[in-house]
Amino acid sequence: MQVLLDLAKKCLPKKAKQRLKRRLEEYDINYYNTNRVVLYKECKKFLRGLNPEDKTALEISGGDNVFWQSIGFKSYRTTQYPEFDICEGGLNEQFDIIIADQVFEHLLWPYRAARNAYAMLKPGGHLIIATPFLVRRHDVPTDCTRWTDVGMKYFLAEAGFSLERVQTGAWGNKACVKANLTAWTNPSPFTSFKNEPNFPVIVWAFAQREE
Repeated sequence: MQVLLDLAKKCLPKKAKQRLKRRLEEYDINYYNTNRVVLYKECKKFLRGLNPEDKTALEISGGDNVFWQSIGFKSYRTTQYPEFDICEGGLNEQFDIIIADQVFEHLLWPYRAARNAYAMLKPGGHLIIATPFLVRRHDVPTDCTRWTDVGMKYFLAEAGFSLERVQTGAWGNKACVKANLTAWTNPSPFTSFKNEPNFPVIVWAFAQREE
């Protein structure tokens, strides 16, 4: 949130700055990428119901994501993709929660990766997965796959999760899609966080392994 507010100081009138600050505080997210505000709000709500302070977590996405670090897991580890390639195999241990945030769209073998993630979950453990949909191609190092929320549900079922234990969601709107067509820019501070179902920018799922 602070990064957006710092940018706002340079280019927005006072009322617009106040509007932006209220909007971000409303969503209770301290993250600069507005494409993920609704996603992280839903993740935080979901995790609150799991008592994360008692859970071990692994992030297979790589990077230094302050949102996941702020949750307060009992333990939290991160791996770096592609140095750690979940398609090739998993770690020789299990976790209560595995986070795959903006990584599965880059994988050459996503089904293998989902199976490996399933194997690394403790019985009753949860996979949190999020991928983009209506955003332009970005090869980091490759860009391969997009899923709708329905497609994500059945993809995870093929990987071993029961359909009844997969919750999916999606968010986006025309203004956000347009903002990402030509450059990696965030939507305008004036852009609403309303959801227009026919224009999903991001898709996510919470999938639980059988106990």
